[in-house]
Amino acid sequence: MFITLGIVTISALIIYFEMPQLMKTGETKTIWTFSILLFIGTALSIMKGLNVTIPNPLDLITILFKPFADLLKTVLKY
Repeated sequence: MFITLGIVTISALIIYFEMPQLMKTGETKTIWTFSILLFIGTALSIMKGLNVTIPNPLDLITILFKPFADLLKTVLKY
């Protein structure tokens, strides 16, 4: 509980100090990118703090390319 509260507090402080500088530039793409990346980072940090297992991104790539690799092994027969 305290870990989650601490992570949210730190994220709020980051928004408090960084958002006014981003608003001065007026670049909406930068603001959206900052917001999305901060949200993803906050969510992953909370999940890590609550000991939720986070899958490795390479597992998805392995699942997607495994049939292709098997096909190449059978075609090339090595």
